[in-house]
Amino acid sequence: MSAHRAGAPPSAPAHRDPRTDNPRTDDRQNGDEQNGDGPEANNRPDARADPPDRGVATVLAAALILSTITIVGFGMVLGSVMLARHRADGAADLAALAAASRAQQGGAPACTAAREVAAEARTRLLDCELVGPDARVVVEVRVPIALGALPPQVTGRARAGPVTRSPQDGPR
Repeated sequence: MSAHRAGAPPSAPAHRDPRTDNPRTDDRQNGDEQNGDGPEANNRPDARADPPDRGVATVLAAALILSTITIVGFGMVLGSVMLARHRADGAADLAALAAASRAQQGGAPACTAAREVAAEARTRLLDCELVGPDARVVVEVRVPIALGALPPQVTGRARAGPVTRSPQDGPR
């Protein structure tokens, strides 16, 4: 009996398997596809040769998305607080001007005018006082988007009174 495999020509040259360095015949090189030993097997990377960083891109993408969401959320909260602060300052200015315009009528009518202006600006008047002809007011605005650590409202303060002229300084 012959030493070669059945179906291989008797003069088949021996080739070395690059993975095991064992000799093999042409019939193994050219076609035993069922065992995965065909010509494609030499082009296919071995499962053990895969780099150990498989799936790292998914983790990095998830971390990038999470950090982007966190930054956008923080920006929204910061923008909301800044907007509320500007609203409070503007409402306080208008309420102080309204109170100062009624200062000659007394404290009650002046603070009533300030309260009405603050309500129109969707703010709440916290304090109103007349000191001579000057009106001082404090208003509060609720922040629409707030964090647990930050207070849910911001305040605005303003003072308004008559303009007096000094002969040396000009308007004050």
